[in-house]
Amino acid sequence: MPTLPAEPLIDFARRLLSALKVSHAKADLVARSLVAANLRGVDSHGLQLLSFYVEQIQMGNINIETDGRIASENGGCLTYDGEIGIGQWISKICCGHAIRLARVHGIAMVVARESNHFGAAAFWAQQMSAEGLIGIVMCNATPLVAPWQGKETRFGTNPICMSVPGEKTWLLDMATTTVALGKIMNAQFHGRATIPEGWAMDSEGVPTTDTQTALSGLLMPLGGYKGSGLAMLAEILCAVLGGGAMSTELGGIRVKGQPMRTSQLFLAIDVARFMPREDFERRMQELIAMVKSSKPAQGYDEVLVAGDPEWRAEEQRRRDGIPLSDGVWQNLAQAAEQLGVVLP
Repeated sequence: MPTLPAEPLIDFARRLLSALKVSHAKADLVARSLVAANLRGVDSHGLQLLSFYVEQIQMGNINIETDGRIASENGGCLTYDGEIGIGQWISKICCGHAIRLARVHGIAMVVARESNHFGAAAFWAQQMSAEGLIGIVMCNATPLVAPWQGKETRFGTNPICMSVPGEKTWLLDMATTTVALGKIMNAQFHGRATIPEGWAMDSEGVPTTDTQTALSGLLMPLGGYKGSGLAMLAEILCAVLGGGAMSTELGGIRVKGQPMRTSQLFLAIDVARFMPREDFERRMQELIAMVKSSKPAQGYDEVLVAGDPEWRAEEQRRRDGIPLSDGVWQNLAQAAEQLGVVLP
């Protein structure tokens, strides 16, 4: 299992995409977004996605040329047509619009339709929180999850993410399933025959711990009917409201016959409209301290809040390098050989 520093991996991902005629700016953004996920320990949304992106571009399911366009703008509300462009590029543009409109109106919501996989939602929420805004991001995704009490897929992992201003303050990035599909794929890439209980079900809706059965089965909704409800909430705010593809109309990064057509939501709230930013950040630290003051339950050394594990992982991986599973490395090596790109 190779372990490499972040910058050589960013350079490699950029060169791989450039070999497919992706512009330097777009290739650099995708590369940095994926490696950022690896740095945070979220390998399910890191470089293991790159080989799937390569396939989608080669099949023509991603329009590498388009920047998309504004479909409508009214006050702090904007709808963006991604025109099947690169998901990260469309998201960068939409975050820019959300920041711009929030500065004017105090709150802004941008919904993108006809987009593509954008990596980890946290990367985009952090773009907004870095500007002093509360950033909330959602998206719909490939239907891999059955609705509660069903056994046919209707929802994606449909993540919900929120990031607040302040250095390493609070960052929630969660799927509406127990885990994202990428975590099960990551288990496969590491050669693990089993996964933890509660991650997935077989095609009949029976819980399973077998990795291969899970990959051809169903992801487990987070908290049963509650996760199913949250997934539908994200579907409504992203796809229904944005006029995009819904539920079974979506493709995916592992679907070869059609574009993904995902919809995404970017909500920005200007903290300064409520109180000075420094007051907000101070109050956030007070709240976090209150939460962490709780005595740990048996078997735990401390109480953590959202973002803590990822920031610790980033500190370690910036120092020691990013480990890539043999399965991910093999896929990247095959893509590099096909495109004539030298491995890092």
